[in-house]
Amino acid sequence: MFTKVYNISDDKEVTLTAYIPDISEEMKNMNVKPAVLILPGGAYKFCSDREAEPIALAYLAKGFNAFILRYSLNEKAAFPTPLNDAKEALDFIRNNAKSFFTNPKKIAVVGFSAGGHLAAALSAMSEKKPNACILGYPCILDSTSPILAKPVESVDKYVTSQTPPTFIFAASNDGCVPIINSLKYAEALDENNVSFEMHIFSEGDHGFSLGTDVVCSSEAGQKVCKPNTYWLDRSAEWLKKLFS
Repeated sequence: MFTKVYNISDDKEVTLTAYIPDISEEMKNMNVKPAVLILPGGAYKFCSDREAEPIALAYLAKGFNAFILRYSLNEKAAFPTPLNDAKEALDFIRNNAKSFFTNPKKIAVVGFSAGGHLAAALSAMSEKKPNACILGYPCILDSTSPILAKPVESVDKYVTSQTPPTFIFAASNDGCVPIINSLKYAEALDENNVSFEMHIFSEGDHGFSLGTDVVCSSEAGQKVCKPNTYWLDRSAEWLKKLFS
């Protein structure tokens, strides 16, 4: 597997990490793959490791190339700076798609929590959009601003018919980012006739990531949520059907 970290901004803390599986003559149909651009959560204060490499490796196992963007944080997190980072990352992947063995027309953005806000912004506010969007317990509304490093706009109001198909998952008992954030984004997608799929789990609270003991620690107050692990398999199936 090829792995490399790229600086895509004047800010050296903004990086894009590529995970590209080896090409094999035994698997000719996997020489050019779809890809996921992963935006970890962390309230625009940090990028959660729990929503970074474990997610990339999980999608690699499903037949996707993977990229992790560590975007502008804290004092640098005021919009549009993080959005510009995401745009640069998407352009970088598409412009180098041949060397990454990636189909430039089959790139999905995958965002969690604050990274979900950024993923939704890339999908709804940017002229150059990903081909699909996956949102995990996303911050969508400006009412989440108090928990974030910088105030944000409500992204749902930017949804149009040009917003890419979207997959949303979250927990109804989320005590950090209320489920209304996911519901409002789904409502905006529906109003604009954008295809979407949504899974609301009864448990999991916030930040359950893959829901496995690899990423969840009882010492950190995180519960293993085995039923919630379904989102990964289902999102991969959804993407493959969309990209077929």
